[in-house]
Amino acid sequence: MKNIAEFRIIGNVGSIETRDKVTFLSVAANYGRKVNDEWQDDTHWNRITLFGKQKEKADKIGKGDLVHIQGRVRQTSFDDNGETRYSVDLIANGIGLMVKADEE
Repeated sequence: MKNIAEFRIIGNVGSIETRDKVTFLSVAANYGRKVNDEWQDDTHWNRITLFGKQKEKADKIGKGDLVHIQGRVRQTSFDDNGETRYSVDLIANGIGLMVKADEE
């Protein structure tokens, strides 16, 4: 049996960092949170890694666009001056543009 770790995010693009073979998107997802007696948006920023065809699609996306991204979760660790550090990478398997920022 194959085990999986995956994610799905619908949110607005905050920043875009394009490199030679990879693009990183910062995507905001909003959740409701009760503060005292009022509901407020609680924004969570997610850094998404895109390669290959997903990178090509991301290169057409702009800041503020509403996107739907799904993919896999990859946990990594590395040594930092004798201390083990851990991180989680969100690797996109699919990305779709839902609304352009200038069309809202």
